[in-house]
Amino acid sequence: MKFVALVAIIANKDEEKAIGIAKEAGAGAATIIHGSNIGLKEKKVFFGLTLEENVSILLFILPRRLSMQVMKALRVQLNLDDHDNSSLAFTMPLSHVAGLNNDELHKFEQDIKHIL
Repeated sequence: MKFVALVAIIANKDEEKAIGIAKEAGAGAATIIHGSNIGLKEKKVFFGLTLEENVSILLFILPRRLSMQVMKALRVQLNLDDHDNSSLAFTMPLSHVAGLNNDELHKFEQDIKHIL
């Protein structure tokens, strides 16, 4: 089975919604990393404090056949094509993967059988 890493960078406020969308589309476990978005535009300053946009980086390891289904669900339901939206999602192929949970592998096999 070939795997890809799906990375979604979204506003913190949309974290739970994005995870729900991905799981409904067939994704399993996710790794969540919190960070700040430093964009091209100057940030707002309020009483001397710079207000940065906090983001969540969601990392999913998915079978290649399932990855586009999850990506499409995130793209549509989080409106990622809106140019004013600071969210982003992309995939990267993985050549070697170790440590995946057996339960998750079985779930992926069932999901792929359902797709076919």
